[in-house]
Amino acid sequence: MRQKIVAGNWKMNKTEEEAQILTSEIMAMTGDEAGTSTTVILCVPFPFLGSLRNQVGNSPIKIGAQNCSEHQWGAYTGEVSAWMLKSMKIPYVILGHSERRQYFGEDGKLLAKKIDTSLAADLISIFCCGEPLSVREAGTHEQLVKQQVEEALFHLSAEQIKKVVVAYEPVWAIGTGKTATAQQAQDMHAVIRKHLASKYGGAVAEEISILYGGSVNAKNAQELFTCPDVDGGLVGGASLKSREFVDIVKAMK
Repeated sequence: MRQKIVAGNWKMNKTEEEAQILTSEIMAMTGDEAGTSTTVILCVPFPFLGSLRNQVGNSPIKIGAQNCSEHQWGAYTGEVSAWMLKSMKIPYVILGHSERRQYFGEDGKLLAKKIDTSLAADLISIFCCGEPLSVREAGTHEQLVKQQVEEALFHLSAEQIKKVVVAYEPVWAIGTGKTATAQQAQDMHAVIRKHLASKYGGAVAEEISILYGGSVNAKNAQELFTCPDVDGGLVGGASLKSREFVDIVKAMK
């Protein structure tokens, strides 16, 4: 059975004190939903990784990073390596988020290197893919998303790809309040899984968790999560509100 995951992407938000309060509230309200049937991950800004990892301790909630360098070590001022994350016992890292692609020029070639580095450090990558509105309106969204998956992931072995979580995020629905319909989400998740199966076979593709991201909230989460190929959510703005984030976690059955 595929892993069910709800991951919060805090992006560049919160002070350290606010982050600790938010984490405490989520821990207190989540209860048995975290760690039993659903993996709950908080992907937080780099400065908070150590303190929040210590705060969650042995609880079922996991802490993840929002990015890492393609380099293992070296003179790369301001960068953070996957091996640093590993040394801090941070098990997850988001790679390829649309904001990294848009604002920092990350492309498939670079992301393939980041995926390799993360796997070498035994991290689980949450690899993001998705189309902007212009591509969706042109009807070429399936081709673009398949290309993104190919460029960053198709060089991996079958065993390696099993250690990657895919997150489909229609860029036009990120932070806009717009959400893909449940049917649109299911259709694209099915396209991604079928494309993975074309490379690695159906059995391997069935093991890979595919998350939906794009204005996920407490009101639409249950409908999205009932789709057969939607294995959870990568939650942005709603993850900054403890009650709403926990309601999203509880929507996962």
